Amino acid sequence: MKLSTRDAKAFLKRPDPAIAAILITGEDGARVAQARADLLATLLGPQGEAEMRLERLSGPDVRRDPALVLDALKAVGFFPGPRAVLVEDATDGVAPAVSSAMETWTPADARLILTGTSLAAKGALRKLMESRRETAAITLYDDPLTEGEVVDMLRAAGLERTEAAARDYLVSLAHSLPPGDFRGLVERLSLHQLDSDGFLDLATVAALAPQAEEAEVDDLLAAVTAGRRDQIGPLLVGLGAQGVGPVTVTIQSLRHFRALLTVASDPGGVQAGLAGLRPPVGGPRRQALARAAESWRRERIEDALRTLIDLDLALRSGGRMPDRALVERALMRLAT
Repeated sequence: MKLSTRDAKAFLKRPDPAIAAILITGEDGARVAQARADLLATLLGPQGEAEMRLERLSGPDVRRDPALVLDALKAVGFFPGPRAVLVEDATDGVAPAVSSAMETWTPADARLILTGTSLAAKGALRKLMESRRETAAITLYDDPLTEGEVVDMLRAAGLERTEAAARDYLVSLAHSLPPGDFRGLVERLSLHQLDSDGFLDLATVAALAPQAEEAEVDDLLAAVTAGRRDQIGPLLVGLGAQGVGPVTVTIQSLRHFRALLTVASDPGGVQAGLAGLRPPVGGPRRQALARAAESWRRERIEDALRTLIDLDLALRSGGRMPDRALVERALMRLAT
């Protein structure tokens, strides 16, 4: 069965006991790893691995010896409690072993968890996991975290005592940072707060948050909205050298133009629109939004959003044109 994004979130918190095997895949390895950890914690509890109720296998090993999966699922553990078998780096080559194991699976056996990145939608493994009633496939897309997900992460990290301005800024960062980088920031904040009895404030978040990458993307978007086409290529090259991928640039561009549409559409004018942004923005980004809102018509902003949504879909479809070239072409069009 194929799970939608909404159903996948609910499933990771409360897995259906009738599902024998779950595949988790996506482009972001950090996001896949986090979902895998959450699912295993839900299935096995905090002591599952310590009590040897988790068996780890690798995709290459399973391809060489398909019987490993069935043997691990049927094995009887020394400690009582639910068991799981984890196959990491799974590819289409493990599909025959999984299919064979599912033919004899019973509720007394361990649950099978498979993880892999960049698995094709029409590949053998995803087709198998989506087509059977006793298996499930979860595809994690590189969408920014929602405010609710950020709040859940803060709560899990022991950061419930976070002032409103700091929380709003963290939501903003969740929209601009890759998921793995944002989780790293939350971990740093949690460690920092171990020595503090006070609230997590905006100054602490600003001090620990990565700054350079966000500023570079802001420079790129300022060049786009100001029509400085000659700067787009070099700025994209610089971002690529820092490890900022096309998907991250696209997500931040969508966020920027959605905020721009909100500001430009406010009946009270640009300043009222800026004041109403949630999460709030400040500094150079606020100034850039104000300048762009005064020069861009609403129709042009809406056309820009359609272009960026098409770009997002093109990046996910994995076409023949390199991703950076797709992003550069789209941003050049917006700047014209």
